[in-house]
Amino acid sequence: MDISVKDLQEAISIRQQIDNLQRRLSSLLRGAPQRPTAPTAPTAPSAPTARTAPGRYFSPTTRAKLAAAARARWARRRGTGGAAPAKSTGAAAPGKRKGQLTPAGRRKLSQLMKARWAARRKAGGKQKASTRKKGALTPAGRKRLSELMKARWAARRKAGSK
Repeated sequence: MDISVKDLQEAISIRQQIDNLQRRLSSLLRGAPQRPTAPTAPTAPSAPTARTAPGRYFSPTTRAKLAAAARARWARRRGTGGAAPAKSTGAAAPGKRKGQLTPAGRRKLSQLMKARWAARRKAGGKQKASTRKKGALTPAGRKRLSELMKARWAARRKAGSK
């Protein structure tokens, strides 16, 4: 019996379609959808088919265990009863803000900055801000630019009159 890989993939695809159709038929006859007992095997990438069955099935006892674990996690997070708190791995407690200043720290920092500014004012006196805008020409620079432009215009006039 000589069967190629392509034939095997086609046979698997047909078998999955038959299983899906049987599931649909039984759910129609019973009136309630039937869940698969195991996850379905993936089909060949060359044969795209619509997935009708849910991905994974958990038994009622497993779902109860998962729900209890989730409730315990939520209780630990809220800080109310439930289960023993998890061991700290360096993370901040749920109620504590991480990486922010406390009001006392903010006050201390404010006082230090005020003292620093006062010391600067005392040492240097009041420094006047320059009245000149950044990038503006000084009177000497303006005079030099004016002379250069006059020379340039004179050279153009001379070249144009030839």
